[in-house]
Amino acid sequence: MAVEVRVLKETASGERRVAATPETVRKLLAAGAQVTVERGAGIGAGFVDQAYADAGARLDDGDARDAADLVLCVQPPPPADIARLKPGATLVGMLQPQADVARAEALQARSIQSFPLEKLPRTTRAQAMDVLSSQAGMAGYKAVLIAAQLAPRFFPMLTTAAGTIRPSKVLIVGAGVAGLQAIATARRLGAQVEGFDVRPETREQIESLGGKFLDLGVSAAGEGGYARQLTDEERAVQQQRLADHLKGIDVIVCTAAVPGRPAPKIISTAMAEGMKPGSVIVDLAAETGGNCELTRPGDTFDHGGVTIAGPLNLASLGAVHASEMYARNVLNFVSLFVRDGALQFDWDDELLAKTVWPERPSEAAPVTESPAAGAA
Repeated sequence: MAVEVRVLKETASGERRVAATPETVRKLLAAGAQVTVERGAGIGAGFVDQAYADAGARLDDGDARDAADLVLCVQPPPPADIARLKPGATLVGMLQPQADVARAEALQARSIQSFPLEKLPRTTRAQAMDVLSSQAGMAGYKAVLIAAQLAPRFFPMLTTAAGTIRPSKVLIVGAGVAGLQAIATARRLGAQVEGFDVRPETREQIESLGGKFLDLGVSAAGEGGYARQLTDEERAVQQQRLADHLKGIDVIVCTAAVPGRPAPKIISTAMAEGMKPGSVIVDLAAETGGNCELTRPGDTFDHGGVTIAGPLNLASLGAVHASEMYARNVLNFVSLFVRDGALQFDWDDELLAKTVWPERPSEAAPVTESPAAGAA
């Protein structure tokens, strides 16, 4: 019989995204799969149950999860829900199995073959499957809107009968996908924008979006497009030059992150306290500890006249487009192994071999077929 695909209803607090849309459901059906969507799974993202039914999916209340061969989610299900999955099933989502012992144990107890999409190699071929990039774009956009709302000033320059209003000076820390989207958004709002990143190769990207590259004279170019750790001497120079510069900045949006590690501390307490009253810091890196030493994840507060915000799960605030992008990423990934109504894994494919958890032994056979494989 055809592979059974289930789209979970997210249970994490505040999570509005969904792992499949009516559009991607149709494409899964065209690949020979049978798709079940849990009722209400797409409501938070604007996709009603009837839209999934019209696309050809079955709807249920989540009572038959143990029948699914392939399970799609955004955030990891809690251990109790993992315990209800079919033994040996395949789970795809942003799972972070090693971040929670109970979650990892639950996955292993059910012999769940997991594909944590945050582990996906960031290669040219994988771009259409890169959930970190697609969701970071939405997060960067929303972070600037939050900053504009918190700031007690206009972003654009205005000429009024009461005089000229100077544009806000906005600094975006980090020029990854989220940072570049933040730069573009702040520019659209009319701010005077600078971008700061320790990787010198980001200068061209920042300037292409209309921002000014903040050069502090310290380079941390590393491998794979990520930054390396700075030496103590380099960090001291960077910190002093940055502290001096921040005294004239109105808004900082922090986006710097290192995959799999705590966010680097870039804005010290002294730097924040040196900013002028009415300044705003929005720390997009709050979920992994924050780029600012004062950040409190999930909280917005005043510190000596400076407003500091540490919003969580910003991509969920743009649930419609974030879900559309995420669902397409997921579809492109599962298309690597959903073929002719069956699950067929080619372990010579580095995108599968380097994403799967637990990691497979190197002597594993190149191609395996799931128990669900067979005629549709």
